Amino acid sequence: MIELDKDADNQELSIDLTALIDIIFILLVFLMLTANTQLLALPVDVPTNGGEQAQILAPKPNISVNVMAKAPYWAIDGHRYEAFSDFSAEVVRRLTLEPELEVIVAADKQAEVQLLLQLLAMLQAQKISQTQILMEP
Repeated sequence: MIELDKDADNQELSIDLTALIDIIFILLVFLMLTANTQLLALPVDVPTNGGEQAQILAPKPNISVNVMAKAPYWAIDGHRYEAFSDFSAEVVRRLTLEPELEVIVAADKQAEVQLLLQLLAMLQAQKISQTQILMEP
């Protein structure tokens, strides 16, 4: 008969499960990688005959407003204005005639910030919301 030492009672008997857990994880990873999964796809309708035409996007009508570094400081579509009052009157006139126009503001790098702020204040006072500001990176 096998007897344990009296000192062995203080030690707990346990089985080392590390190797078993490693094998289980390896099998789990293998099963996950080899399992058949459904690939998600987005259905796309491709034209089959030449009867369909691509839509052509028309550019939106706009008015280009420039702020220059040197006098005359103001321009609308390349036409320069000496006085801000004439310039703002022309902007308001064009936007009154064609309210769907978008205003594109392009300012010179060396132009004074005060001039750009004056222009933006005028646009805000006229409640012109369709404005884009061109910036050079």
